[in-house]
Amino acid sequence: MKETLGLRVLGEVMSWDDARATREFHWLSLMARLKYDGYEDFLAGARFIESLVNWLQQFSMGAERENAYAFVRCVLVYIGPAEMLRLVESFYADHVQRHLGRVVAEQHRVPAYRVWSSLQTASAYDTLLRRTLFVGLSEGAHLDIVRRANSGIVSNEQVLLTTYADADKWSKLLKDLRSDLQDTAATFRLVYLIDDFVGSGTTFLRKDKAGEWKGKLHSFRQTISPVLQSHFDPQLTVCVHHYIANHRAVGVVRDREQRARAELGVDRWFPEVHFSFGTVLPNTLPIDCSPLPEAQQFIPLAKKYFDPEDPTTKNKHIEEGGTDASLGFSACALPLVLEHNTPNNSVALLWADTPGHDGADNAPRRHAMRPLFRRRQRHG
Repeated sequence: MKETLGLRVLGEVMSWDDARATREFHWLSLMARLKYDGYEDFLAGARFIESLVNWLQQFSMGAERENAYAFVRCVLVYIGPAEMLRLVESFYADHVQRHLGRVVAEQHRVPAYRVWSSLQTASAYDTLLRRTLFVGLSEGAHLDIVRRANSGIVSNEQVLLTTYADADKWSKLLKDLRSDLQDTAATFRLVYLIDDFVGSGTTFLRKDKAGEWKGKLHSFRQTISPVLQSHFDPQLTVCVHHYIANHRAVGVVRDREQRARAELGVDRWFPEVHFSFGTVLPNTLPIDCSPLPEAQQFIPLAKKYFDPEDPTTKNKHIEEGGTDASLGFSACALPLVLEHNTPNNSVALLWADTPGHDGADNAPRRHAMRPLFRRRQRHG
């Protein structure tokens, strides 16, 4: 559907007069070109305007459609390629360099700003950097960009694209480390675990129904167990970095890590874990915490059109965060879209695609849910 046709159909769907349609078309055309058309998971041949027309038609004429459109117009947060690229490119300078500088400064008892003022401390920094391993927790880690942005600083021989590596890979990583440092006893002192987004902290670290620890951080500890003593320093520090974090998740992941440390002990956990974040979303972003009337008015729609029985919104992964996913996984209620995917922590009406059905045994009919930004399912 061409943009002009899509905009004309949108005007008819919304029953706008010419003045309102002209005003909204200017804004929609601009935002589609600058941001929304870049979303990676639109169907072939479709872009934002077409998706918006289809999405709005699921709501009743009048107030419902106006409230839904106002949500997109005033509440939706879209993090596109330019914003994500900035977060990825600034990761090393803003977080890695500063952390390593503080470690070297403490070891040599000098102020952090003087680390590069002498050959001894500068050399210590370079050695510590080489003893740092960068590991991607998902494709959202963008380690290819990290390497390109820091060419000559971070080498390919200290990067793991995933948390899982076979024995040959681990052997090569250690061999290259010792060769570069000319030290036959060298091991990795720091590990950076990198991911794009943390919404609730459940996928990252949680306890299952049986009381066992699960999640990406626990899985990484299990993965490196066979090579922990041979490849890593006894005082290994794990630094966890997320480019984007939901405000609530920041406290959750830190609290759960402390609980895991206390329960598992040093023999089954890491000696030290630090957290850092490229940006933390404001605590008023969730629509059930937002002061914006457009956010509050969307909540009844999010619940009315939610289908809790569809496999898209009811499965073992979704249920890890609770039984009601109308406001997203773990009721995070985020109006958030990332350019490469929509988090399931966002309200379900943004991403869920369900056919709808008649309720059984006098249960209410479930509306079809049409996604504005179609989501690819992925689980850590």
